[in-house]
Amino acid sequence: MVSETVQVSCATNGEADNIQSCKKRHLGSDETTIACCYDKMGNDEGDLGKSSREVTDNLNCGDTQLDGVRKKARLSKELTLQDMYNNQDAFDDDDDDDDSDWEPMQKHVEIMKWFCTNCTMVNLDDVVHCDICGEHKESGILRHGFYASPFSQEADLIQAELELKEIHKDLHSGSSASNSSTLVGFDERMLLHSEVEMKSHPHPERPDRLRAIAASLATAGIFPGRCHPISAREITPEELQMVHCSEHIEAVRLTSRIFSSYFTPDTYANEHSACAARLAAGLCADLASAIFSGHAKNGFALVRPPGHHAGVKQAMGFCLHNNAAVAALAAQVAGAKKVLILDWDVHHGNGTQEIFEHNKSVLYISLHRHEGGKFYPGTGSAAEVGSKGAEGYCVNIPWSRGGVGDNDYIFAFQHVVLPIALEFAPDFTIISAGFDAARGDPLGCCDVTPAGYAQMTHMLSCLSGGKLLVVLEGGYNLRSISSSATAVIKVLLGENPGEELEDAIPSKVGLLTVLQVLKIQMNFWPTLASSLEKLQAKWGMYSIENKRKHTEKRRQFLPPLWWKCGRKRLLYHFLRGQVPVKSKGF
Repeated sequence: MVSETVQVSCATNGEADNIQSCKKRHLGSDETTIACCYDKMGNDEGDLGKSSREVTDNLNCGDTQLDGVRKKARLSKELTLQDMYNNQDAFDDDDDDDDSDWEPMQKHVEIMKWFCTNCTMVNLDDVVHCDICGEHKESGILRHGFYASPFSQEADLIQAELELKEIHKDLHSGSSASNSSTLVGFDERMLLHSEVEMKSHPHPERPDRLRAIAASLATAGIFPGRCHPISAREITPEELQMVHCSEHIEAVRLTSRIFSSYFTPDTYANEHSACAARLAAGLCADLASAIFSGHAKNGFALVRPPGHHAGVKQAMGFCLHNNAAVAALAAQVAGAKKVLILDWDVHHGNGTQEIFEHNKSVLYISLHRHEGGKFYPGTGSAAEVGSKGAEGYCVNIPWSRGGVGDNDYIFAFQHVVLPIALEFAPDFTIISAGFDAARGDPLGCCDVTPAGYAQMTHMLSCLSGGKLLVVLEGGYNLRSISSSATAVIKVLLGENPGEELEDAIPSKVGLLTVLQVLKIQMNFWPTLASSLEKLQAKWGMYSIENKRKHTEKRRQFLPPLWWKCGRKRLLYHFLRGQVPVKSKGF
């Protein structure tokens, strides 16, 4: 990673409020330097937005006016009344000679706007529903989660809330031991991690993400109710050192002394971020230990900041500590020999891959947008398979474009994920559950539905004797993330995910991606060879059928016969399908 210095504005937390200084603080990492500026408090807000040119112009204007006043004062002192009359021009302003083009000063009109609670996009004040996602300006999503209507105000939701409580009232009153085996890890102190400096619009990784999911679970009677909480603790430095280097741990810790800081331009921290990151990692570690030891069947870590971009020695992509990696090693400390990490976040978990790329006891499988390395973070090609004896224990399924949906993911699960996972036979399974591949997410731009996430969770629950931990990663549309997370937790509770797609038909992009991955991974997982042969046969038949349809389409227009011998004879033969044309692959 390239070393970089990011300038941040910091308040002094009561220390030397009136000092104007700028100093750089190196946080111990070889790759991250945080620069902190201590600005004088109480500046005139009217000057903050002025450019240097505006300030210079104002100063020049002021000097000109001052010179004029001084000139008038000097003349009035030295001249007589008659002299003053004779030199009247000295007292006249230059602009008074001709006022034909004079216009009254235009009053600055401020354009009122509001940011959508659901997707953070900006809208004009006179718009009631978000132009991007359609959410109401006074959305109740933070109180009811996705159960709140996107088209109505909060007052209209009372009846819906009463109906949901009536449905789930029997679940609120003391759950039995059989339906209390799903744990949820959550602590409100993680909500204190937020971006201090207001940019052009709110940061997508914001506290409302947890609030919306928690509101959905509460409205549905799931948590509190059917799931049990687990007490939160901050993870220890010794536990973190199993995942991150000491310099990185110290760099995160030092942010607690700084009002506002940045590791990268989009990875922020405030004075509460280090504690939030340690709480998130501690919850994941304790959930993994509790599930593997049999104290719970499965669990959901409702945590932030996310973690799968955080590597051995860097914080990036909104991530500070790698929660899934911490959970995997905690499960191994508890006795697990082999751990599977399935990452369905729309972005590749480069940090998790880096941490385990030499480790044969942890199998990392990731489904993500890649687009030839053009999609963030640029890593995760199908050719990245692990190294130093652990080849094949890193499986990347890189989509070549956005828009992939349920069928593509289920198809990849059926032909790549489950065959490899079953052969690996993990003792413990972790899902890095980013919901930014969900329909409506502003960053992912894919099309996975809550039903699709429920199906994938159900398919993975057959592994590891059901010992499954779901760790929240990304997801930035509150309605998408809360509905998807709720669907996943319902599967953890034993609910039916719906009709299973036995023969999912993928898109052309999905099919080609799976074929590419199979060709590479069959060198390490021999069971994939038969699946590859079957799919290649289907792909060949599809190619023939597609070519036939293409030829028929060209023949729909029959050229005049006289074109055959004239200048247009080449076009004639082409339209008749008599000239071979190289078809582009999909």
